[in-house]
Amino acid sequence: MAVCEYYSTSTIKVAASKMSPLFFIGIVKQARLNHLLTTTNHNEPADQQVTAARALIREGDFQGAYRLLSSAKDAPSSKLSPTPDTLYLLAVCLRKLKRHSEALDQLDVLLELEPDNGHAHQEQAYNWLESQQTSKAVRAFEKAVALNPALHGAWRALSQIPSYSNKEEAIRQLVWFESLPPELVSVTSFIHQKKLLKAEALCRQFVQRQPKHPEAMRLLAEIGRRFYVLDDAEVLLQKCLEIAPQHHQARLDYIDVLQRRQKFSQALKQAQKLVQSDSKNPGFRISLGNAQQANGLFDEAIQSYRQVLEHAPQHASLSVALGNALKTIGDTPNAINAYQNAFQAKQGFGEAYWSLANLKTYRFSDAELDQMHNHLDGSEVDQQDQTHLCFALGKAYEDDQAFDKSFEFYRQGNAHKESETAFDFGRLRDEIDHQKARYDAAFFEQRVGFGCAAPDPIFILGLPRAGSTLLEQILASHSQVDGTMELANIIAYAHRLSGRTAADEKPKYPAILEKMTQEQSQRLGELYLKETAMHRQDAPFFIDKMPNNFRHIALIALILPNAKIIDARREPMACCFSGYKQLFAEGQEFSYTLDGIGHYYRDYVEIMEHWQSALPNRILRVQHEDVLDDLETQVARILDFCGLEFEQACVDFHQTKRAVKTPSSEQVRQPIFKTSMQQWRNYESHLGPLKQALGFAI
Repeated sequence: MAVCEYYSTSTIKVAASKMSPLFFIGIVKQARLNHLLTTTNHNEPADQQVTAARALIREGDFQGAYRLLSSAKDAPSSKLSPTPDTLYLLAVCLRKLKRHSEALDQLDVLLELEPDNGHAHQEQAYNWLESQQTSKAVRAFEKAVALNPALHGAWRALSQIPSYSNKEEAIRQLVWFESLPPELVSVTSFIHQKKLLKAEALCRQFVQRQPKHPEAMRLLAEIGRRFYVLDDAEVLLQKCLEIAPQHHQARLDYIDVLQRRQKFSQALKQAQKLVQSDSKNPGFRISLGNAQQANGLFDEAIQSYRQVLEHAPQHASLSVALGNALKTIGDTPNAINAYQNAFQAKQGFGEAYWSLANLKTYRFSDAELDQMHNHLDGSEVDQQDQTHLCFALGKAYEDDQAFDKSFEFYRQGNAHKESETAFDFGRLRDEIDHQKARYDAAFFEQRVGFGCAAPDPIFILGLPRAGSTLLEQILASHSQVDGTMELANIIAYAHRLSGRTAADEKPKYPAILEKMTQEQSQRLGELYLKETAMHRQDAPFFIDKMPNNFRHIALIALILPNAKIIDARREPMACCFSGYKQLFAEGQEFSYTLDGIGHYYRDYVEIMEHWQSALPNRILRVQHEDVLDDLETQVARILDFCGLEFEQACVDFHQTKRAVKTPSSEQVRQPIFKTSMQQWRNYESHLGPLKQALGFAI
């Protein structure tokens, strides 16, 4: 039974209705509580204490459960902080005892530990609702269902609030979840609690009994998507839609999986089907716009977004999406207007302010600075908005040369981000140690003839903010080279080779590369060329600019032995600090602490030194500072390495008209400038942990 099921209003009423008024029942309950208080070992695992408290809560004995949890929490022998479950159950008991202020205090502590705990936000909302603070309750309920849509108690509460503006949607969601088998509601909840193995086991049991249940198939595909087993997810969703072609959520999921698999033309066809089924549905048209943008149809995407905004001008997130599309094609003035419309539509919308800052060329007005401060100082914005606002203020004060103030906002923003993400530095270290020990020159000499012989790909890799976008723009200006984007194919292959593993289970990748046969390596190389073909035009060569591919050079060398690899390198302090003050959309979780990004850079340098000896003459290191100092010499060097004739357009790269999706999009549309080379020195007094972590790499 899910945690939320213990505490629904109906459950409590049923429990209360079964309570006998006879006095001896009270004596028995008190005796049982005394037994629990005296026999529970408070040094035992916290889940045993939680189990005992839950038993009391199920009986409606909130005072007893509270005493048990408090006793365990405050025991002198306990040296550990209370677990999230303990804090949550304490809050439940306090609310039921009408001690709302104390309950909210417990929930504040819990949400500091787990900001994305949907049950905690739901419990917070119940307290606000019972305290007659309806607007706060609504925001908390909305946050709860955004994090975990399976919280039908929250949907029920929203549907019963007379002033709630989106009551129809709440009723629709409530009816939907109440129509599902209980197992699938639990599966949905487990997914959103990130308990994927538990969700998968329960869902597979259900599918064995009902193999053609559309929602079960969709949920199993969602689990596959989260495990990065995208091929399985694609097949499941395709079969689901064959059975239930009107299952719109399944089609939306199918579009997402197709886009993640770089099958953008297929995703576009599916989005067009959605719009054909209901041309007035704004969500379907937004999906179409996203698919059009992924296919490089930016004018069409912009039109789709604007069609929705004509009828829903307060759709702040869509205004940001419009701004991003306009930014990508270089229409900066209209992008700025779209971002400004977004924060005017939604007060405290941090992403809109950060999007302006992320243009790198925008300067905030005094009024906009005041707005950001007011939002950050208030209690209305959630942690995600706070994170965006902090990074935006960090950039604003950097532009004003108020570097100490700027660093403090960057530090706060990174702290927010680090608290909600997790990067496994131990796994990276294991990968590097394994590759250094096993994949030397002899390993590749024994596998001559492996892979697909096509020389088409040029991989530009390294760390983010190391100048890779500049190198891509230089090469993409050549008549024989297509620029594409940061392609996720190689990383997807690594996930696929690793398979599904529990958090504490050793991954199969990269060790599994030793078992790869010549035929398998050739098939995977050919698959890469096939899947990336949609990003190319007519040039014989193309660029894959995914920075994190440096972790997968062994895989690249096995499946694409004639591909060119360029190592985009930048001075360590400049590179790392530039990454630290950049709020990435996803995939760079190592960058949110100074020591973390320093260790990551050092590991990167170490493995790249190994590849220089294991794969001689296969990798060209290009130092960013050298490109800035002597552009023409470095351009000639890069083109020579790639086997390309010199073309002046590569030197005049800033005149090349093409879509650029990375944070450097505005910078690479300008001639070379050196203002950022020593920018990190303005913050040097704060960067001790970074210097220490970098060690020999400096």
